Amino acid sequence: MIFHVLTVFPDFFRGPFEHGVVARAREAGVLDIRIHDLRDWTHDRHRTVDDRPFGGGEGMVLKPGPIFEAVETIWPERDRARQRAILLSAQGKRFDQRAARRLKEAGELLFICGRYEGVDERVSEHLADEELSIGDYVLSGGEPAALVVVDSVARLLPGVLGNEASSVFESFSETAAGDGILDCPHYTRPAEFRGWAVPEALREGNHAAVQEWRRRAALDKTRRHRPELLEKD
Repeated sequence: MIFHVLTVFPDFFRGPFEHGVVARAREAGVLDIRIHDLRDWTHDRHRTVDDRPFGGGEGMVLKPGPIFEAVETIWPERDRARQRAILLSAQGKRFDQRAARRLKEAGELLFICGRYEGVDERVSEHLADEELSIGDYVLSGGEPAALVVVDSVARLLPGVLGNEASSVFESFSETAAGDGILDCPHYTRPAEFRGWAVPEALREGNHAAVQEWRRRAALDKTRRHRPELLEKD
C-alpha cells in the first residue's frame, strides 16, 4: 500500500515514520510512504501557498491551486476506487477504527494536511474524497493527524504486525471477541508490585477462566471510560 502526504512542512515527518512497526514494514516493502512538499507546486519566487480569506477575518487560507496541481501530478490518471484523497481538518468527520478498516482497502491514500486558518473549501468539495478529523480539538495543522491516521491504517495491513491477532483482540475491534468495546487490562511480571497483585484468574492457567475475566474486565473498563460504546442503536 502507498501513503502520500502533502504538506508545507515535509521535514515534520523526518523521524516519526522511521521507528517501530511502520518503519519495519517500510523496510520490508509492505508499505511505502511518500512525503510531498506542497510548495513544489507554486509558481512565484516566494513559493506562496496561502492567501487572505474572502470576507475578511483573521488568519490565512491555503490556496486551491497548488493542492489541485499536486494531486493531479501525483495521480495524473486517478482511479477513485483505489486512490483516495483525504483532507485532514478540524471540520472533518471523526476518524475511528471503523474508518481505519475502510481506508486499508484502498491501494493508495493521499493525505492533504490543512494549515493556517483552513483550506479553500473547493478542495473539500471537488478534490478530496472525504474530510477527516482525529478529534474534537484544533491542531496547528494536519501533520500530526496524518501521523495518527497512517499509523492506524498501516498496522491493519497484512505483514505489518508481528502477530496478526494483535489487531483483532484490541480496543474497538468488531470481531466476536471485541464487539467494538475497549481492550481488557493487561498485566506482566512481577505478579505483585508494591502490594498490588495481578488478578488471580490470570495466574491460574485456566484458559476459559482467563477469557471470561478478560471479557468482564473489558466491559467494566468500557463502562468506566467510554460508556457510549456500550449504547446500542
